[in-house]
Amino acid sequence: MNLIRKKSLRTYIAILLCFAFLVGCQSSSHRIPAEVVKVVDGDTLRVKVGKKEETVRMLLIDTPESVHPTKPVQPFGLEASRYVKSLLPKGTNIELELDVRERDKYGRLLAYVWFGNTMVNELLLKKGYARVAYVFEPNTKYVDEFRKIQDEARKKRLKIWSIENYATDHGFNDQVSAEHQTCQKPMIKGNIAKNGRKIYHVPGSPQYKVTKAEVMFCTEQEARAAGFRPPSR
Repeated sequence: MNLIRKKSLRTYIAILLCFAFLVGCQSSSHRIPAEVVKVVDGDTLRVKVGKKEETVRMLLIDTPESVHPTKPVQPFGLEASRYVKSLLPKGTNIELELDVRERDKYGRLLAYVWFGNTMVNELLLKKGYARVAYVFEPNTKYVDEFRKIQDEARKKRLKIWSIENYATDHGFNDQVSAEHQTCQKPMIKGNIAKNGRKIYHVPGSPQYKVTKAEVMFCTEQEARAAGFRPPSR
């Protein structure tokens, strides 16, 4: 009889421990291990999750354009991209925290990107490289916290907040952006090859017309500063 009671007690304790474990798992944030393949721009990454490559769009933030095919580089766009590249070089191990809705209409993973104990989304807001944006239910887990961080960066006039009326609730002001560009109509095409090589093409060069621009530059000096080089021939 005592043996039976002991076995029943052990079973009861085991059930309690299992239940506590499950509750703990549900209450904690689930993060997915990933490896950085490429930083596309300030708020977008290519990562490897297991054996599959995914494009990740950071949730609830927006950095200025640096690789838009039809728009010029916006003020602080390259700076934001370079900052993330310095923080997350190729091969860096990160974790992706998903919210309720996992993907956007383009099929990209929507995530809060963690590097150790640092959330990159939050860091970009804190440094003034990003604004709070694309706030859509149900993916609003950190929005209140993000807005407080943004307010502090705005008060300090950091980066995007240093240009009056540039960062707005509706995006980055194109008119203000144009005033801070070195030219009104960038003509130099920047292209990133599959092997990662960054090449720029000037008007009149052999490959100019057939080159798909991933970013546009006003001058060759600007292109070189962004890590692009002229074609070898």
